Amino acid sequence: MKKVLIIAYYWPPAGGPGVQRWLKFITYLRDFNIEPVLYIPENPHYPIQDTSLLKEIPEGIFIYKKPIFEPYKLAGIFSSKKTNRISSGLIQTKKQSFLEKAFLWVRGNLFIPDARKFWVEPSISFLEDVIKKEKIETIITTGPPHSVHLIGLGLKKKLNITWISDFRDPWTTIGYHKKLKLTEASKRKHKLLESKVLNSADKIIVTSATTKNVFKAITKQPIEVITNGYDIQIANDVALDSKFTIAHIGSLLTGRDPNVLWQALSELLIENADFKKLFSLQLVGVVSDDVLENIKKYSIHNNTEIVGYLSHNNAISFQRKSQVLLLIEINSEETKGIIPGKVFEYLAAKRPILGVGPKDWEVGQLIKETNAGEAFTYDSKEKLKEIILKWFNLYLVNKLKSTSNSIEKYSRKALTEQLAKHL
Repeated sequence: MKKVLIIAYYWPPAGGPGVQRWLKFITYLRDFNIEPVLYIPENPHYPIQDTSLLKEIPEGIFIYKKPIFEPYKLAGIFSSKKTNRISSGLIQTKKQSFLEKAFLWVRGNLFIPDARKFWVEPSISFLEDVIKKEKIETIITTGPPHSVHLIGLGLKKKLNITWISDFRDPWTTIGYHKKLKLTEASKRKHKLLESKVLNSADKIIVTSATTKNVFKAITKQPIEVITNGYDIQIANDVALDSKFTIAHIGSLLTGRDPNVLWQALSELLIENADFKKLFSLQLVGVVSDDVLENIKKYSIHNNTEIVGYLSHNNAISFQRKSQVLLLIEINSEETKGIIPGKVFEYLAAKRPILGVGPKDWEVGQLIKETNAGEAFTYDSKEKLKEIILKWFNLYLVNKLKSTSNSIEKYSRKALTEQLAKHL
């Protein structure tokens, strides 16, 4: 059986989407004659935790750990709430305090590529012995945080071992990168490190065709698209919400804030008495203040429920019972290739998906291909109103359903088989 060392930062009890991808890959790799060995930090700073995921760690997986120093812990002395939100990706664009601006400048310019950089050198030294002891043939690094890829880069230089670099998100082209108040020197350093990783790794894995095309302009190394996926049994006996619920599950970052949708909902609340009585916008997860302000501005707040963070299992149940599942992405060129992991769980939930995102968004094409719902750009208010009203009328007569199909290739086991072939 081939041994593979996986180097990751996020692992249970971490919550959020970052942990799901490799938790599931590791669960199924043995089915394809690959034995995973895991390396993770011993004392990480996880802004979101989901202890229920600890039960999903497969038995017998050997895990190596080494302590990590993270500046977020020191910054938390001054403002734990602000540092947690920044480390979660919730970067406010309005009314930033001096402290927030200072945190962002320090985060962007002193901690390159990110605040986990201090784990790189100790990990390289530690893993040299692990690789020899375990007779590891291949290492895989998964980021963000992209400092994890620098561990792979160091091991590649020292041992010339086969190295696969997995990018769950892009590096310098991801939306929040521009918000880090980077100096020109810092921008160049990020670009240089990105290029070194992409040109030194033997193979690269990405989660979208858009990211693959971006990276192809930087490297000639082979790039494979392996998306995220779903790993749940589809339940047919889940009781749907009695109200017409439109639910967004996951973090609503600053920028994921479509005025066009809020306007459409606001007008429907004014124009349709039944809609006002029966509609509920449900937000599950961390929501930025900017989004909350706009929801209030458009007078949707009285029909909005802020659910807060749920465990992964509870989030899955929430998806299945919701009348409509909402998916929002930032309206920018950089985000058209972002395919959130929850998309595939939405597909498996078999509820209509309402997407709002940038032009040529890959998710929009995915929704169309699977016949799972409708996706709109940020200038489609009337079309949004039309589809929401259509679905509401179907809900009134108990005929609102999803006919999503051809989703089996996105199951976690099928994707792990794809990964195994790549290995």
